Amino acid sequence: MNNICKNWSTWLKKTRFSYMNDTQIQQTLNWLLLIRDKVLDLAELKDNQKIADFGCGTGLLAFGVLERFEDKVEIIFSDKFQDCLDECKKILTNSNTLNNAKFLQSDVLDIKLENNYLDRALTRSVLVHVKDKLSAFSEFHRVLKEGGYYCAFEPIISQNTRYYELLLPDKVSDYFEFKKAEKEFMENPDDPLVNFSAESLDNDLSQAGFSDVKINVELTASKYSATKEAILNWFISPPAPDQKTMKERFLDYFEEKKVDNFISEVQNALSDKEIIVKANTALIKAIK
Repeated sequence: MNNICKNWSTWLKKTRFSYMNDTQIQQTLNWLLLIRDKVLDLAELKDNQKIADFGCGTGLLAFGVLERFEDKVEIIFSDKFQDCLDECKKILTNSNTLNNAKFLQSDVLDIKLENNYLDRALTRSVLVHVKDKLSAFSEFHRVLKEGGYYCAFEPIISQNTRYYELLLPDKVSDYFEFKKAEKEFMENPDDPLVNFSAESLDNDLSQAGFSDVKINVELTASKYSATKEAILNWFISPPAPDQKTMKERFLDYFEEKKVDNFISEVQNALSDKEIIVKANTALIKAIK
Protein backbone atom coordinates (compact mmCIF):
# COMPACT_ATOMS: atom_id res chain seq x y z
CA MET A 1 0.00 0.00 0.00
CA ASN A 2 1.40 3.37 -0.99
CA ASN A 3 2.46 5.61 1.89
CA ILE A 4 0.55 8.55 0.45
CA CYS A 5 -2.69 6.70 0.99
CA LYS A 6 -3.08 4.79 4.25
CA ASN A 7 -6.65 3.54 3.87
CA TRP A 8 -9.80 3.87 1.82
CA SER A 9 -11.47 6.62 3.82
CA THR A 10 -8.29 8.72 3.61
CA TRP A 11 -8.07 8.15 -0.14
CA LEU A 12 -11.74 9.06 -0.65
CA LYS A 13 -11.54 12.23 1.41
CA LYS A 14 -8.08 13.49 0.45
CA THR A 15 -5.82 11.58 -1.93
CA ARG A 16 -8.14 11.39 -4.93
CA PHE A 17 -8.33 15.21 -4.96
CA SER A 18 -4.59 15.77 -4.49
CA TYR A 19 -3.90 16.87 -8.08
CA MET A 20 -6.84 19.33 -8.18
CA ASN A 21 -7.12 23.00 -7.34
CA ASP A 22 -10.05 24.30 -5.26
CA THR A 23 -12.18 24.99 -8.34
CA GLN A 24 -11.62 21.50 -9.72
CA ILE A 25 -12.39 19.92 -6.34
CA GLN A 26 -15.71 21.78 -6.15
CA GLN A 27 -16.52 20.82 -9.74
CA THR A 28 -15.77 17.19 -8.91
CA LEU A 29 -17.94 17.27 -5.78
CA ASN A 30 -20.81 18.77 -7.79
CA TRP A 31 -20.30 16.07 -10.41
CA LEU A 32 -20.40 13.35 -7.75
CA LEU A 33 -23.74 14.67 -6.48
CA LEU A 34 -25.05 14.62 -10.05
CA ILE A 35 -23.89 11.01 -10.46
CA ARG A 36 -25.50 10.10 -7.13
CA ASP A 37 -28.85 11.49 -8.25
CA LYS A 38 -28.64 9.73 -11.62
CA VAL A 39 -28.06 6.36 -9.95
CA LEU A 40 -30.84 6.90 -7.39
CA ASP A 41 -33.30 8.08 -10.06
CA LEU A 42 -32.42 5.04 -12.18
CA ALA A 43 -33.16 2.76 -9.22
CA GLU A 44 -36.78 4.01 -8.88
CA LEU A 45 -36.64 3.78 -5.11
CA LYS A 46 -39.82 3.44 -3.05
CA ASP A 47 -40.89 3.42 0.59
CA ASN A 48 -40.38 0.20 2.57
CA GLN A 49 -37.67 -1.13 0.30
CA LYS A 50 -34.45 -2.80 1.42
CA ILE A 51 -31.55 -1.08 -0.28
CA ALA A 52 -27.79 -1.63 -0.10
CA ASP A 53 -24.93 0.63 -1.14
CA PHE A 54 -22.13 -1.87 -1.84
CA GLY A 55 -18.59 -0.56 -1.66
CA CYS A 56 -20.16 2.46 -0.02
CA GLY A 57 -16.88 4.24 0.76
CA THR A 58 -17.90 7.45 2.53
CA GLY A 59 -21.54 6.75 1.73
CA LEU A 60 -22.39 8.96 -1.25
CA LEU A 61 -25.27 6.79 -2.48
CA ALA A 62 -26.48 5.62 0.94
CA PHE A 63 -26.67 9.14 2.34
CA GLY A 64 -28.49 10.18 -0.84
CA VAL A 65 -31.08 7.50 -0.09
CA LEU A 66 -31.44 8.82 3.46
CA GLU A 67 -31.90 12.38 2.21
CA ARG A 68 -34.85 11.19 0.15
CA PHE A 69 -36.45 8.63 2.45
CA GLU A 70 -34.98 8.84 5.99
CA ASP A 71 -36.47 5.94 7.99
CA LYS A 72 -39.02 4.91 5.34
CA VAL A 73 -36.53 2.41 3.89
CA GLU A 74 -33.89 0.04 5.23
CA ILE A 75 -30.51 1.21 3.95
CA ILE A 76 -27.39 -0.92 4.29
CA PHE A 77 -23.96 0.70 4.22
CA SER A 78 -21.75 -2.13 3.01
CA ASP A 79 -18.01 -2.06 2.45
CA LYS A 80 -15.07 -4.41 2.58
CA PHE A 81 -13.12 -1.94 4.70
CA GLN A 82 -14.06 -1.14 8.29
CA ASP A 83 -12.51 2.35 8.15
CA CYS A 84 -15.12 3.35 5.54
CA LEU A 85 -17.97 2.03 7.67
CA ASP A 86 -16.56 3.86 10.71
CA GLU A 87 -16.49 7.10 8.71
CA CYS A 88 -20.11 6.61 7.60
CA LYS A 89 -21.20 5.84 11.18
CA LYS A 90 -19.54 9.04 12.36
CA ILE A 91 -21.28 11.12 9.70
CA LEU A 92 -24.63 9.51 10.44
CA THR A 93 -24.25 10.01 14.19
CA ASN A 94 -23.61 13.72 13.65
CA SER A 95 -26.50 14.17 11.21
CA ASN A 96 -29.48 13.56 13.53
CA THR A 97 -31.26 11.92 10.60
CA LEU A 98 -34.10 9.48 11.21
CA ASN A 99 -32.99 6.19 9.72
CA ASN A 100 -33.18 2.44 9.55
CA ALA A 101 -29.51 2.14 8.66
CA LYS A 102 -27.42 -1.00 8.99
CA PHE A 103 -23.70 -1.51 8.52
CA LEU A 104 -22.23 -4.57 6.86
CA GLN A 105 -18.54 -5.31 6.44
CA SER A 106 -18.58 -7.51 3.38
CA ASP A 107 -16.77 -8.12 0.12
CA VAL A 108 -18.95 -7.90 -3.01
CA LEU A 109 -17.57 -11.32 -3.99
CA ASP A 110 -19.02 -12.84 -0.82
CA ILE A 111 -21.92 -10.71 0.40
CA LYS A 112 -23.01 -11.53 3.96
CA LEU A 113 -26.74 -11.40 3.18
CA GLU A 114 -29.30 -14.14 2.62
CA ASN A 115 -30.74 -14.94 -0.78
CA ASN A 116 -33.51 -12.69 -2.15
CA TYR A 117 -33.10 -10.10 0.62
CA LEU A 118 -32.81 -6.79 -1.22
CA ASP A 119 -35.06 -4.71 -3.45
CA ARG A 120 -32.18 -2.62 -4.76
CA ALA A 121 -28.40 -3.13 -4.98
CA LEU A 122 -26.40 0.02 -5.74
CA THR A 123 -22.73 0.62 -6.52
CA ARG A 124 -20.62 3.58 -7.59
CA SER A 125 -17.08 3.13 -8.91
CA VAL A 126 -16.79 -0.30 -7.32
CA LEU A 127 -16.28 -2.60 -10.29
CA VAL A 128 -13.01 -0.84 -11.12
CA HIS A 129 -11.64 -2.45 -7.95
CA VAL A 130 -13.02 -5.95 -8.62
CA LYS A 131 -11.08 -8.20 -10.98
CA ASP A 132 -13.85 -10.81 -11.34
CA LYS A 133 -16.87 -8.74 -12.38
CA LEU A 134 -19.00 -11.78 -13.21
CA SER A 135 -18.70 -13.17 -9.67
CA ALA A 136 -19.71 -9.81 -8.20
CA PHE A 137 -22.75 -9.64 -10.48
CA SER A 138 -23.69 -13.18 -9.47
CA GLU A 139 -23.63 -12.11 -5.81
CA PHE A 140 -25.77 -9.03 -6.52
CA HIS A 141 -28.22 -11.28 -8.38
CA ARG A 142 -28.32 -13.75 -5.48
CA VAL A 143 -29.16 -11.21 -2.78
CA LEU A 144 -31.81 -9.40 -4.85
CA LYS A 145 -35.48 -10.32 -4.82
CA GLU A 146 -37.18 -11.31 -8.04
CA GLY A 147 -37.81 -8.07 -9.90
CA GLY A 148 -35.09 -6.27 -7.91
CA TYR A 149 -32.75 -3.78 -9.57
CA TYR A 150 -28.99 -3.50 -9.71
CA CYS A 151 -28.05 0.09 -10.55
CA ALA A 152 -24.54 1.46 -10.84
CA PHE A 153 -22.15 4.07 -12.12
CA GLU A 154 -18.73 3.04 -13.41
CA PRO A 155 -15.86 4.88 -15.10
CA ILE A 156 -14.66 3.00 -18.20
CA ILE A 157 -11.01 3.83 -17.53
CA SER A 158 -9.64 1.70 -20.37
CA GLN A 159 -11.20 4.14 -22.84
CA ASN A 160 -10.07 7.38 -21.19
CA THR A 161 -7.43 9.78 -22.53
CA ARG A 162 -3.90 8.44 -22.14
CA TYR A 163 -0.71 10.41 -21.57
CA TYR A 164 0.74 9.74 -25.01
CA GLU A 165 -2.39 11.18 -26.61
CA LEU A 166 -1.68 14.53 -24.92
CA LEU A 167 1.96 14.66 -26.05
CA LEU A 168 3.87 15.25 -29.25
CA PRO A 169 6.62 12.69 -29.95
CA ASP A 170 9.28 15.35 -30.42
CA LYS A 171 8.60 16.84 -26.96
CA VAL A 172 9.38 13.69 -24.96
CA SER A 173 12.43 11.44 -24.98
CA ASP A 174 11.67 7.78 -25.71
CA TYR A 175 8.07 8.72 -26.53
CA PHE A 176 7.32 5.46 -28.32
CA GLU A 177 8.76 3.32 -25.52
CA PHE A 178 6.52 5.02 -22.97
CA LYS A 179 3.55 4.83 -25.33
CA LYS A 180 4.04 1.07 -25.69
CA ALA A 181 4.33 0.61 -21.92
CA GLU A 182 1.23 2.69 -21.23
CA LYS A 183 -0.81 0.78 -23.80
CA GLU A 184 0.23 -2.50 -22.19
CA PHE A 185 -0.68 -1.65 -18.61
CA MET A 186 -3.86 0.18 -19.63
CA GLU A 187 -5.03 -2.95 -21.45
CA ASN A 188 -3.96 -5.49 -18.82
CA PRO A 189 -6.68 -8.16 -18.47
CA ASP A 190 -5.58 -8.86 -14.89
CA ASP A 191 -5.99 -5.23 -13.77
CA PRO A 192 -9.52 -4.55 -12.45
CA LEU A 193 -9.20 -0.85 -13.28
CA VAL A 194 -9.02 -1.48 -17.00
CA ASN A 195 -10.11 -5.08 -17.72
CA PHE A 196 -13.64 -4.23 -18.86
CA SER A 197 -15.78 -2.34 -21.33
CA ALA A 198 -19.49 -1.57 -21.58
CA GLU A 199 -19.84 -4.64 -23.79
CA SER A 200 -18.12 -6.97 -21.33
CA LEU A 201 -20.23 -5.62 -18.45
CA ASP A 202 -23.38 -6.28 -20.48
CA ASN A 203 -22.25 -9.85 -21.19
CA ASP A 204 -21.31 -10.54 -17.57
CA LEU A 205 -24.60 -9.17 -16.21
CA SER A 206 -26.57 -11.35 -18.61
CA GLN A 207 -24.46 -14.39 -17.75
CA ALA A 208 -25.09 -13.73 -14.04
CA GLY A 209 -28.83 -14.03 -14.70
CA PHE A 210 -29.98 -10.42 -15.06
CA SER A 211 -32.53 -9.48 -17.69
CA ASP A 212 -33.29 -6.17 -19.39
CA VAL A 213 -29.71 -4.95 -19.01
CA LYS A 214 -29.23 -1.32 -20.02
CA ILE A 215 -25.85 0.42 -20.09
CA ASN A 216 -25.64 4.05 -21.12
CA VAL A 217 -22.10 5.26 -21.83
CA GLU A 218 -21.39 8.98 -21.71
CA LEU A 219 -18.25 10.74 -22.90
CA THR A 220 -17.20 13.79 -20.88
CA ALA A 221 -14.48 16.16 -22.04
CA SER A 222 -12.80 18.40 -19.45
CA LYS A 223 -10.75 21.39 -20.59
CA TYR A 224 -8.30 23.02 -18.22
CA SER A 225 -4.80 24.43 -17.81
CA ALA A 226 -2.57 21.98 -15.93
CA THR A 227 0.15 23.08 -13.52
CA LYS A 228 3.44 21.29 -12.93
CA GLU A 229 2.27 20.33 -9.44
CA ALA A 230 -0.96 18.86 -10.78
CA ILE A 231 0.89 16.90 -13.46
CA LEU A 232 3.28 15.47 -10.86
CA ASN A 233 0.28 14.31 -8.83
CA TRP A 234 -1.06 12.48 -11.89
CA PHE A 235 1.96 10.22 -11.52
CA ILE A 236 2.34 9.88 -7.74
CA SER A 237 -1.29 9.73 -6.52
CA PRO A 238 -2.63 6.15 -6.40
CA PRO A 239 -6.01 5.43 -8.04
CA ALA A 240 -6.87 3.41 -4.92
CA PRO A 241 -5.03 2.35 -1.73
CA ASP A 242 -4.28 -1.08 -3.17
CA GLN A 243 -3.24 0.10 -6.64
CA LYS A 244 0.09 1.24 -8.03
CA THR A 245 0.62 4.87 -8.95
CA MET A 246 1.26 5.68 -12.59
CA LYS A 247 4.93 6.23 -11.76
CA GLU A 248 5.11 2.78 -10.18
CA ARG A 249 3.49 1.27 -13.28
CA PHE A 250 6.16 2.83 -15.49
CA LEU A 251 8.84 1.61 -13.06
CA ASP A 252 7.85 -1.94 -14.02
CA TYR A 253 9.31 -1.11 -17.44
CA PHE A 254 12.05 1.47 -16.92
CA GLU A 255 14.68 2.61 -14.42
CA GLU A 256 13.60 5.36 -12.04
CA LYS A 257 15.91 7.97 -13.57
CA LYS A 258 14.29 7.43 -16.95
CA VAL A 259 10.77 7.63 -15.49
CA ASP A 260 11.59 10.80 -13.55
CA ASN A 261 12.92 12.37 -16.73
CA PHE A 262 9.72 11.42 -18.53
CA ILE A 263 7.59 13.02 -15.81
CA SER A 264 9.70 16.17 -15.99
CA GLU A 265 9.33 16.34 -19.76
CA VAL A 266 5.56 15.84 -19.51
CA GLN A 267 5.43 18.70 -17.02
CA ASN A 268 7.40 20.95 -19.37
CA ALA A 269 5.28 19.95 -22.36
CA LEU A 270 1.87 20.44 -20.75
CA SER A 271 2.12 22.84 -17.82
CA ASP A 272 0.16 26.08 -18.24
CA LYS A 273 -1.21 24.84 -21.55
CA GLU A 274 -4.85 24.14 -22.24
CA ILE A 275 -5.49 20.42 -22.42
CA ILE A 276 -8.61 18.34 -23.01
CA VAL A 277 -9.03 15.09 -21.11
CA LYS A 278 -11.80 12.71 -22.13
CA ALA A 279 -13.47 10.25 -19.76
CA ASN A 280 -16.04 7.55 -20.49
CA THR A 281 -18.59 6.68 -17.81
CA ALA A 282 -21.41 4.16 -17.73
CA LEU A 283 -24.80 4.15 -16.00
CA ILE A 284 -26.00 0.60 -15.50
CA LYS A 285 -29.44 -0.84 -14.78
CA ALA A 286 -30.21 -4.56 -14.66
CA ILE A 287 -33.28 -6.38 -13.40
CA LYS A 288 -33.43 -9.81 -11.77
